[in-house]
Amino acid sequence: MKIKLIAIGKTDSKELENLMSIYTNRLTHYVKFEVLIIPDIKNTKNLSESEQKRKEGEAILKQLVTSDILILLDEKGKQFSSVEFSELLQKRMNSGIKNLIFVIGGPYGFSSAIQERANQKISLSKMTFSHQMVRLFIVEQLYRGYTILKNEPYHHQ
Repeated sequence: MKIKLIAIGKTDSKELENLMSIYTNRLTHYVKFEVLIIPDIKNTKNLSESEQKRKEGEAILKQLVTSDILILLDEKGKQFSSVEFSELLQKRMNSGIKNLIFVIGGPYGFSSAIQERANQKISLSKMTFSHQMVRLFIVEQLYRGYTILKNEPYHHQ
């Protein structure tokens, strides 16, 4: 299985980029992993929220194939403990899927087309985080999930 994280817009923090690199490198010891950054939509000042979401959704959909399992990181999604999240990863691996795709949307969330295409929605917290920080949090949780599955000492219960 391969895991891909798709996000809208670049990160402007070198510190967050460095931490992302650390956890991405750690994660790739367990699974094929890729981060795909879709550039910010141009001229958003002239677009309504729904039009911006639609354009971001089109850009995301272009990156998917029919067999991809799509999980949206959405504040209204289901919350998991780290152990439960590792169990979700195990179930997805056991199902024989090729690509597990996590998506962080733009500032206004996801278009209806992306919502309809999604296989699942998960929430990292009831709190709101910057999209750049969510990237780091999900990569760290993916790494944590794999260390839990391998019974390695990273996660403490």
